[in-house]
Amino acid sequence: MIFVRSRFRVLKRVALIGLAALLGAPVPGSAGDYVETPYLLDAVAAGALPPVARRLPERPSVVEAKQEGDAIGRHGGELRMLMGREKDVRMLVVYGYARLVAYDRDFELVPDLLQSYEVEGGRIFTLRLRRGLRWSDGHPVSTEDFRYFWEDIAGNETLAPFGPSRVLRVKGRPPRFEVLDEYTVRYTWDEPNPFFLPALARARPEPILAPAHYLRRFHARYSDEAELEEIAEEEGRRNWGAVHINRFRPYKNTNPELPTLQPWINTTRAPSQRYVFERNPFYHRVDEEGRQLPYIDRVIVNIADAKLIPAKAGAGESDLQARHLAFGDYPFLKQAEERSGYRVSLWDTTKGAHVALLPNLNVQDPVWRNLVRDVRFRRALSLAIDREEINYVIYYGLASGGNDSILPGSALYRPRYRNRWADYDLAEAAALLDEMGLDRRDSDGIRLLPDGRRMEIIVETAGEDSEQTDVLELVETTWAEVGVKMYTKPLQREVLRNRVFSGLTLMSVWSGLENGVPGADMSPRELAPTSQIQLQWPKWGQYVESGGEVGEPVDLPHAQRLAALNEEWEAGPARARREAIWHEMLGIRADQVYTLGIVAAVPQPVVVNRRLRNVPERGAYNWEPGAYFGVYRPDTFWFDD
Repeated sequence: MIFVRSRFRVLKRVALIGLAALLGAPVPGSAGDYVETPYLLDAVAAGALPPVARRLPERPSVVEAKQEGDAIGRHGGELRMLMGREKDVRMLVVYGYARLVAYDRDFELVPDLLQSYEVEGGRIFTLRLRRGLRWSDGHPVSTEDFRYFWEDIAGNETLAPFGPSRVLRVKGRPPRFEVLDEYTVRYTWDEPNPFFLPALARARPEPILAPAHYLRRFHARYSDEAELEEIAEEEGRRNWGAVHINRFRPYKNTNPELPTLQPWINTTRAPSQRYVFERNPFYHRVDEEGRQLPYIDRVIVNIADAKLIPAKAGAGESDLQARHLAFGDYPFLKQAEERSGYRVSLWDTTKGAHVALLPNLNVQDPVWRNLVRDVRFRRALSLAIDREEINYVIYYGLASGGNDSILPGSALYRPRYRNRWADYDLAEAAALLDEMGLDRRDSDGIRLLPDGRRMEIIVETAGEDSEQTDVLELVETTWAEVGVKMYTKPLQREVLRNRVFSGLTLMSVWSGLENGVPGADMSPRELAPTSQIQLQWPKWGQYVESGGEVGEPVDLPHAQRLAALNEEWEAGPARARREAIWHEMLGIRADQVYTLGIVAAVPQPVVVNRRLRNVPERGAYNWEPGAYFGVYRPDTFWFDD
């Protein structure tokens, strides 16, 4: 039976090669030959598509599967995935991970859509496109697409009233943009911009080019503004700018007409419960034998209640699933893997903390603000958490307790950063609270605040899973031992964030540092007040983001030092100094306990169809850097018969 199957495959392969040759596609076997994609043979035969050799760049990106331990695959198949919300169709941009520059599996930046790039002094960036690169509709990609974005989107007051994004400005000043030729552009800043290339490689990439040939028809500079305003009125939009913005949302992935450079193209308009993504016939990558990627023809995204996704994945309704699966689902998934035709793996997570408590240093309540800004209070709460118990009770001992800090996989790791003030020591915790004058208690043993109120901390959560609740129940028990009463309050994610931003929330629960395995050449901005989304000091972050227009200036000495060190790193000092800055910042964060890390390195269940090949048995499941599956190039995943 095996022999018959094998012979059939050979005959089928010969037939396809012969048909490809008749259609004008090169036959593989010598350098530079490409193999026509069976899924596209009819379109090529009908003249709707050119042969593969004319769809690829002159020098496509060659994926060397053998070097990465993968197998060279075969074309075909349909990949099913489950998402909890319609807006999660954007995850195909994350997973697809076609970028101007991208991280490889060692988290080093390499050219991808670009043929090459050069950096001079950390401030002059010369980017060269692959000649012959095309958008998914077949139109050539050129420097006109960069110019259009820079002048007609980022430089247009209607489309970008605040100008270019923060990552494209250094100390508030944008770069000088130059078109050098049809395939080469240059960005020049007066001072180093260490964020530019990493921003292009992010899970949510910074856009710096746009399909000008498609978008001009919706831009008042190139089309009749009165006609565009009529379209705006028909669609219920504010003006022509809103019409253009609605068409150009590459990350949201909601406009099937928008040409893309990703491996799969969305063909379904919202609203829908089933989104169909078709292969991009002009995709820029090939394998070592000349097969144009992706191997898989279609990706089907089915929308389901997020709470039902573990059960659906366990029933075999997804071919590749990690989103909406938690470690607590692993036993059930493992039991069902044989009968449902998949394997379930545990991937590493690389956040500084899988679960962390974030006291809001900008809380409105003046009594609580004084307390949470006292480092003794934060240290006491940290010491009163039994991380070892939480690890063994909830994570079967497979996680790692400790502060919200970097992990052993980073060259910058030092044990003291994770262990400082993270031991379980109720006596020391109680002594610190007594030292603060919080030694009065009520009849229930709960400490009293300076104004006589009970020390009751409401921890607000996004309420999206039971795992955080389980962790908080154990924290509640040990905090009660030192006279601190905890309550939990689940909220919708956006409501939670808005309450934190406004200072109404005293403490929230979230994950910790996004990148727990950094190097000295990666930005340490997560360690300093730089963004409103940092829930431990949102108004400080907002102040920095807005250039001082809104929010509150940083007014605690150690936090000010973190901000100063971050600015020094951004100025581009020598590598030895960059490393020294990292260590000082990590030391400050560990000692000041701005966030209360609980556990890290919690394994992530990944469900994979048993026929799906080239998906690593063990990987790093991380948003930034890594784009979850993206760094492992899902365009190389393939189905075995």
